[in-house]
Formats: sequence, C-alpha cells, structure tokens
Amino acid sequence: MASMKLYPLQFEPILKERIWGGTKLKTYLNKPITSDITGESWEISTVENDVSIVANGIFKGKSLNELINEFPEAVLGTKVYAQFGKQFPLLFKYLDAREDLSIQLHPNDELAKKRHNSFGKTEMWYVMQADTDARLIVGFKEKSSPEEYIQNLNNKTLLSILDTKKVNPGDVFMLNTGTIHALGAGIVIAEIQQTSDITYRVYDFDRVDANGNKRELHIDLALEALNYEKIEAQRLYSKNQNTSNEVINCKYFTTNFIPLDGNTKIHKNKKSFTVYMCVDGDFQLTGDGESYAYKKGDTVLIPAALTDFQLSGKASILEIYIS
Repeated sequence: MASMKLYPLQFEPILKERIWGGTKLKTYLNKPITSDITGESWEISTVENDVSIVANGIFKGKSLNELINEFPEAVLGTKVYAQFGKQFPLLFKYLDAREDLSIQLHPNDELAKKRHNSFGKTEMWYVMQADTDARLIVGFKEKSSPEEYIQNLNNKTLLSILDTKKVNPGDVFMLNTGTIHALGAGIVIAEIQQTSDITYRVYDFDRVDANGNKRELHIDLALEALNYEKIEAQRLYSKNQNTSNEVINCKYFTTNFIPLDGNTKIHKNKKSFTVYMCVDGDFQLTGDGESYAYKKGDTVLIPAALTDFQLSGKASILEIYIS
C-alpha cells in the first residue's frame, strides 16, 4: 500500500519579515533567517501562496498539498478527511516579537466565509521565551461596547480599556475569534491556529514602515467581529511527566503538553494527523524500526497512518491533533 511509505514529515520554514520582528528565530530557534526583522516562521501551512515544502526523506521537495492529494486519508486521517476534504485545517508558526504587534482580532467562521471565503481564525499561544516584564494584551478589562471602544480608539486611549498580562515561559492563551489582542515586545511564542490569514488590525501605535507608510487598519470590518465581553484567555494545565496533559480542547484542535524525561509510548487511531512542536530540549521519535531526532524549534507532522511509536529524551513538547 502506497501510504506505508509515509513517515514523520518536516518542512522548510516559510520566513516572514514583519515591522515588529527581530532575530530570536535564529538565535533562539535556529531558523535560517537572513533579516533582522523576521517575525514569523510558518512551520506547516497550506495558506495560498505559502504552502509548505517537505524538507526530509523520499518526499523532499514535494508540497504538503501534493501529499494530501496523493494520500488524503493516510496523511490527514479518516475523520479529518471526512470533515475537511483535502484541506489541511491548521497552521503552525513560531513568532518573535521584538516590538509590540498591532492591536488586532480575527473574524469567526461565519464572517470569514461571507467576507473572505476563508476559515475564521481561532488560535492559541504557547509562550516559549519572555524577557523580564514582557506583557501581552488580551481582551477588555471590563465588558465594553461598540460606542466605548470607538470613542477610545478615536481618542487614542484604547490601551486604557484593554487587559494586559505579564507572561512567563509555559503560559498558554486561547484566543477565540473576536478577542482583541496583541503580542507584546520581548516574547517568542508557538502559535496554533485555523488555516486562515485574516486579521483585522485596529491600532498600530501610529508606526510607519521604512518608506514612511502606516499599515492598513480595518476599523469598520472589526466592529461587527469584536467580542465586547470580558474574557479569561489564559489556560492552566497539568504537567505530569511522560504523558499527554490536555491544555486546549476545542472543536478546531486539541493541544496537549508532554513534559518528556525518559520515554513514552504513543498509540493513535488513524482519525487525525498529529503535530509535535518541540518547545524546549530535544527528543527522538522511534517507529517502524526508524528513529528521528528533533530539537527545540522543530515541528513535525505525523501522518495519520502512523499509529504506534515512542518518544524518548528530555524535552517539552506540544502535541496537536483534531479530536
């Protein structure tokens, strides 16, 4: 059977310059950046014009879309293929914020479909590294309203009604659609999100690019998409060694945290692919008589056809799949 040729897949990072980016993707995560304002490394993507290319093994040079076309159920899983067809439903990134990101939000599935023919953008952040006193913005301090929000936006006092949180490595934030948010300066995160590149930017600190231009804002689009309720975005989770500790379980993805110190056996049911993001340390994955090594900053896609393997080493790992 052709799908038996499938193996753990790594991809060439898709590197993105951003006005707020820096150099930590290279110094901290060993990404091959060539610019001092690299803000994002897209690890696994099928966003149009940004489709991941396999970096290892016999499928090296093939795109993820080509593999999904050839082995849809074996790559995606029976349940994921039944739900999404040959679309890969998630996008995986590392971000380095040298400066504050713009204050922004993302539309839900219904609005994104109507306006952009796209998925919405539910996402989560795992903080990998944070400078002293680094903070992020997530949600309103108290329940707000379109009128209060617009008044503060016009008066350039929007920050006064937004909730800021000091962050530490290991912190997790769940950003449901409509949540106003901004990653603060001095933070490196792993980001897991729906396959979507729809962002409504509402305030950008009046920054200009190298040519003196301000970035586009999406004030009107954001009004209907915003969630004005007070929310609690931070998620607390267990850290039991050598096992999968549930961090996020939503309809778009499940994320577990594995504090590996030794080894653990993994069994999957062919319903979904699994992705491992190594957020610290290094580990080996052994299965079908083959062994693969991963280090901090590596992301690997385990096709759904691979059901039994072992992880060993000393590492902190995010385990993501669709349940």
